[in-house]
Amino acid sequence: MGYIQHRSEESLEDYLETILILSRRLSAVRSIDVANELDFSKPSVSVAMKNLKNRSYITVSSDGYISLTEAGKEIAEKVYECHNLLTDWLVHLGVDPEIAATDACKMEHDISPQSYEAMKKCILSLLKP
Repeated sequence: MGYIQHRSEESLEDYLETILILSRRLSAVRSIDVANELDFSKPSVSVAMKNLKNRSYITVSSDGYISLTEAGKEIAEKVYECHNLLTDWLVHLGVDPEIAATDACKMEHDISPQSYEAMKKCILSLLKP
């Protein structure tokens, strides 16, 4: 996968994760909510939502409410789980929580599924009380 395609997939994952997080916090998610959460321009988010819809990761109602499809939810939940696990691990290692969250966001997109599962098993055994 080339650099541009990788960055595109990373952005897609960030949008899906954000929609998932917002859907747990809000009764309904709109593009403006995503734009505000990510501090992105409305036109940028609009283009991203069109791409997510074209790839069948979201649906958008006639009122502009965004919902994750099963495929979109699956990706979002995997990214969100990875983000939280890596953040918790870094905080456990003594990293400032804000830095840990930022670093986890970078790491969650680049780790292979095999390495993530191995790390997850190890981290969970270390973090158990």
